[in-house]
Amino acid sequence: MSSEPLIQIDRLNVEFPSKLGPVAAVKNVSFDIAPGEILCIVGESGSGKSVSSSAIMQLTKFSGGRVASGTIRFRSRNDGVIDLKNADEKTMRSIRGNEIGMIFQEPMSALNPNFTIGWQMAETLQIHRGQTRAQADARSLELLKLVRITEPEKRLTQYPFELSGGMLQRVVIAMALACEPDLLIADEPTTALDVTVQAEILGLIDTLRRETGAAVLFITHDMAVVAQMADRVVVMYQGEKVEEGPVRQILEAPQHAYTKVLLDAVPRLGEMRGKAAPEAMRVMGDDTDAKAESIHPSTKPILTVENLVKRFPIFGGFARKVVANVHAIEDISFTIHEKETLSLVGESGSGKSVTGRNILRLEQPTSGKVIFDGTDVLAQSPKDMRDLRRHMQMIFQDPYGSLNPQKRLLDQVAEPIHNFKLEKGSAIEDRVAGLFDRVRLPRDFMRRYPSELSGGQRQRVAIARALAVNPKFIVADEAVSALDVSVQAQVLNLMMELQADLGISYLFISHDMAVVERVSHRVAVMFMGRIVEIGTRQQIFENPQHNYTKTLLAAVPTLNPDIDIRDRTTLATKIPSPIHLAGYAPPKLVYQEVSEGHSVLINDLQ
Repeated sequence: MSSEPLIQIDRLNVEFPSKLGPVAAVKNVSFDIAPGEILCIVGESGSGKSVSSSAIMQLTKFSGGRVASGTIRFRSRNDGVIDLKNADEKTMRSIRGNEIGMIFQEPMSALNPNFTIGWQMAETLQIHRGQTRAQADARSLELLKLVRITEPEKRLTQYPFELSGGMLQRVVIAMALACEPDLLIADEPTTALDVTVQAEILGLIDTLRRETGAAVLFITHDMAVVAQMADRVVVMYQGEKVEEGPVRQILEAPQHAYTKVLLDAVPRLGEMRGKAAPEAMRVMGDDTDAKAESIHPSTKPILTVENLVKRFPIFGGFARKVVANVHAIEDISFTIHEKETLSLVGESGSGKSVTGRNILRLEQPTSGKVIFDGTDVLAQSPKDMRDLRRHMQMIFQDPYGSLNPQKRLLDQVAEPIHNFKLEKGSAIEDRVAGLFDRVRLPRDFMRRYPSELSGGQRQRVAIARALAVNPKFIVADEAVSALDVSVQAQVLNLMMELQADLGISYLFISHDMAVVERVSHRVAVMFMGRIVEIGTRQQIFENPQHNYTKTLLAAVPTLNPDIDIRDRTTLATKIPSPIHLAGYAPPKLVYQEVSEGHSVLINDLQ
């Protein structure tokens, strides 16, 4: 590792305009990164982590911000040491994507919806490497295989909206690695990924820096990932650097009170061993009135799903007939009781989110039955379904895509209250203010727009909106994946508090096994659109039976910095294609009951 820094940030200050004057998002922050070094920046959502990285690429100006003062000295391959703060746009175009690669936090907003994945990947290689389209396509295919996307040849011809959130994140990672940059800025690069693919991607980034000497600026809220990846750590709070040091020192002997709060809030796999029900987390600085006692569900079912199937047709030929189907979910059955949390876990693309959308009839299932509180959901008219949705809400995975960029947050959270005529006049705003209090957002945020908030803050708005109509059942699709650990713990406590107080039931979709262990009564493990194992939280985490369940648990990162990330990169499971020719009828799934309530699939379809 070279002693000369590749990049030096000195007394960086970044401001954004507002009606009340400039708002300082980053205040007097300094750090440097040497070639081959991984520096992790951690901190709360809105602490200035992403803004600091955007300033390096001169991207803050596109969102209205400006670097008010400070220097950003970068050792360029061709131009020697240059100050990126004052570099002209021509210089920055030659550096972005070539010498400095960036993995963005929200893949859907980082990709152009009007162009195919292949076109967007090829563009970078053609501009910076002078490759022909054929050469760029071959390299793009190689990169998609590297980040382990199923059917990579097909993905090149698809548009971003046709891929799941986890797949889109892998595409963005592949694009950032295309030109083998000297500095890779990774802004929450594994947030949308399941633990097995996360291990492989982290290993890939680590291999890149070892083989090429590239430096990595890694922004994350996952302290376990910090333990696995970082050489040094910078902790940020409210735009300021509050602590910096080697990873072992930060993890084992933190000095600042906020660093201690972050570490205390990390859910650790195995913490719930021997406990039958979820429990709220004890979080320093969390003033929520969270119920610390165990939450026990009712015996009355609120949701019953029977033999649910969803297939997406693929059309081909001159007559545009159905030539094949994507078997997204196949023969899914489970029951959720009042005041119960059932968690769905599995790889990106395994069918978790599709299951949630089909239950709420946001997509029409191919076949099966969904009974909610005694009502046949699939038999409802559009009018009746609208009334039913007051009691069935969803927190979507992508907060940027689920919020209207042209409406104030007050109006968006108030919209379901207006729709169902739950309050009138000034009582509506009072109710929204109470919801903002509950999800720990300042009330003055009610006047803001989604673009003025960080990813984690937008997710809290989405949660507030789902709670606005006091639903009985919520599908939480990666509801806390975008949140830093301290806020994540508070939101999880809030969800459990609402469950204890109001009897809300959750279908909790997540790839974070430590979080799932903390909040779940029962767990269903999905692979290739099928439930391969289902049981109580204790049965799944303390006595896993299916090989895939064991793989998921083995891939969970820990806070132990002695574990080499390369030891975890061989855990990923080979994913067969979910596409079958029209007319294909999959064999009936056969389950074996290991113990009461604990079943495992014994005729896996590989």
